[in-house]
Amino acid sequence: MTPKKTQNHPEIFQSRLDNLLNMRHKLVKLSQQINWKAFENEFGNFYTPEWGRPGLPIRLLAGLTYLSRMFDFSDEASVEMLLENPYWQYFCGYEYFQISSPLEASSLVRWRKRIGEKGVEFLLKQTIVTAQKTGQLTEKHMEKVNGDTTVQEKNIAFPTDARLYRR
Repeated sequence: MTPKKTQNHPEIFQSRLDNLLNMRHKLVKLSQQINWKAFENEFGNFYTPEWGRPGLPIRLLAGLTYLSRMFDFSDEASVEMLLENPYWQYFCGYEYFQISSPLEASSLVRWRKRIGEKGVEFLLKQTIVTAQKTGQLTEKHMEKVNGDTTVQEKNIAFPTDARLYRR
């Protein structure tokens, strides 16, 4: 089904996040700079309106994906941190402080499989667009690109006894 809207139903003693948080915090500022509507337009077609369980909010999934990569957390740690950190909740689109987890770590895995490689490229593109819009990335920064090759496979053969014997 189509993603449900973020649950922002006020309860009698529930606190609004914008009353609790420092609105000059870096995550609050960043969440206000990102074009979240673009994510809904891009990923909304992955959901069918007629059948299945209601999908999780796209902003929650995209925001949590950004946060987990930004702070180098696993999916499980990211879901735990979302529940504990009100800045993360604000970044992911919640207006009121949540006391129960809105998703499980496996939901992030299924969402990444659903959006595929093109979806991840779209996330990267939106990161670059936001960085350019805020002035954090200029043309000078894009003149030269450094590639990290430490994770690439290398053709290294270690001198094992069997290899030395064949030689």
